[in-house]
Amino acid sequence: MSGPDPSAAPSIAAPSTADSATVDPERLARATLSLVAEPGDARILGLTRRLGAQEFLDLLVHHPDLRPELGAAAGRLAQVEPLPVLEAARRRGIRFVIPGDAEWPTRLDDLADTGVLQDRGEVPVGLWVRGPLRLDRLAEAVAIVGSRSATTYGEHVAAGIAADLARAGRPVVSGGAFGIDHAAHRGALSADGPTLAVLACGVDRAYPAAHRAMLEHLAEHHALVSEAPPGASPFRIRFLARNRVIAALTGGTVVVEAALRSGALNTANWAERLHRPVMGTPGALTSAASQGVHQLIRRGAATLVTGGDDVLELVSEAGHHVVAEPRAPLDARDGLSVRARQVLDALPVAAPAPVESVARVAGLAPEEVATLLDGLAGVDLAERTPAGWRLRPSALG
Repeated sequence: MSGPDPSAAPSIAAPSTADSATVDPERLARATLSLVAEPGDARILGLTRRLGAQEFLDLLVHHPDLRPELGAAAGRLAQVEPLPVLEAARRRGIRFVIPGDAEWPTRLDDLADTGVLQDRGEVPVGLWVRGPLRLDRLAEAVAIVGSRSATTYGEHVAAGIAADLARAGRPVVSGGAFGIDHAAHRGALSADGPTLAVLACGVDRAYPAAHRAMLEHLAEHHALVSEAPPGASPFRIRFLARNRVIAALTGGTVVVEAALRSGALNTANWAERLHRPVMGTPGALTSAASQGVHQLIRRGAATLVTGGDDVLELVSEAGHHVVAEPRAPLDARDGLSVRARQVLDALPVAAPAPVESVARVAGLAPEEVATLLDGLAGVDLAERTPAGWRLRPSALG
């Protein structure tokens, strides 16, 4: 059940001053479904999308036995009161954003075509949002996810990429959890960029509790988002539902450290199904925390990235944020012709040699070697002594 848990804040059950005449019927129907259906329940969400929330809710009320999988949700209808929940949420600064709202992030609609993964899928009936950051500002957002048991290296990489994205004006989306998630939010905040946490519990709950200060900061200045209603607990299945929302809200997903059974791989799978770029950062070959990422890269499911510039190139339009191929600094040898290099290779290091000796070793005519040696001396690679020619010390590096 995704409705308010017994441990939820009592304000959720407070009397409401609202009435059904002041609430959009579609919003009321979707709020009701959010309270009785589990996040990511593809059967219920699919019927809601195809029939419309009000028609499906009517079916749930009057024909609960039409399909066996609808029984549990139908049985909870008598236990929920959507109007008090919406009013209590409003008083706490929580809004319920639904398809058709100006703020609705239309990227989520792509979930209608991605099928089911681990029994989760489909477009949410709505999202509960706490914080000033509007969801329609996420058009250029990038997700950064990874292991909760992150290494210092992984946290450093995640924070660095998040800061680079934030400086480029890209919102950073993650899950608010320990490890890579926390580092991603921290990196974006360090660059004064927008960041959003998608939670597996209600946006009025601090989970994990150790991140209460950070989550409250996001709620005040950025945003917390959840498919689950206020008061909902962070059950394991809700993390799987949450992962598809992270992938769908963003234009690409970066996986920084993920073990072979990491939930971050589930997020990457959703991004792949959505045909959004999946990126992975390499770790040490012996690091268990990076084995999952390495598998993504090895099978071609993720593109290797080493920093924010690489990510920006992959999520930007063609021709924008193009990363120059890294090259070693040029030295004097790089501009030499092949025959000049032959002469350079033939020069002795210590005892000077006459032109004829150098020409014999190089396999070239003495007259040509004499000309080439003058050129090499001009770029400080060869030097003439009374006894002949030799390499200059600067050419030994």
